Amino acid sequence: MWTQRIKTGLVTTTAAAALLLLAACGPSPSPSGTSSAPPTSSTPSASSPSASATPSATATTTPSPSATATSAAPAAPALCKAASLTAATDATGGGAAGSIYEKLILTNSGSAPCILEGFAGVSLTADANGEPIGEPATRETTTPVTKIELAPGKSAWAEIRYTQAGNYGDCTKVAAAGFRIYPPNDTASLFIPEPHDACSNAGIKLLTITAFQAV
Repeated sequence: MWTQRIKTGLVTTTAAAALLLLAACGPSPSPSGTSSAPPTSSTPSASSPSASATPSATATTTPSPSATATSAAPAAPALCKAASLTAATDATGGGAAGSIYEKLILTNSGSAPCILEGFAGVSLTADANGEPIGEPATRETTTPVTKIELAPGKSAWAEIRYTQAGNYGDCTKVAAAGFRIYPPNDTASLFIPEPHDACSNAGIKLLTITAFQAV
């Protein structure tokens, strides 16, 4: 009888062990009755970041700088012209060795500033409307050329040297009533009444002129 129980117990134990072995080798049961099949990937919803379309570049307009209200720059002064100048001479410079030195003075008689720069054209003439007599003044270049802004009423000067006509034995003397003055860069002229002897024949240079200087 004990032998039969032992056999029955061995059979029962062997069967239980076989069931446990089969359970260990088989798939584990899904908890709570959920299928053990792996979840299939679902199409991302439109709200998912990966599913949203790549954002298009937003058109931005670079603001252009607003136009700054600026006043127009003042115009540069024009060149001094004969129409807005008066001319005079000052002979207080004296003389030496048969020459007379005097200042040629140009004054701005206009209502606006003007620029005077360089050399005047100077000749002896028979009268205010007459033609020049003899050679015009030679430029004396030892004085540097400077740009001078003449305000209304202001003056600049250059030096005239007049050599006596009697110093030249071959001079054909002609009486001159004064100086014909051409301001720098101008074709109109001014007249200064100042009698001198002139030489009508070419090649004799009685006059020299320096560049204008500020007073």
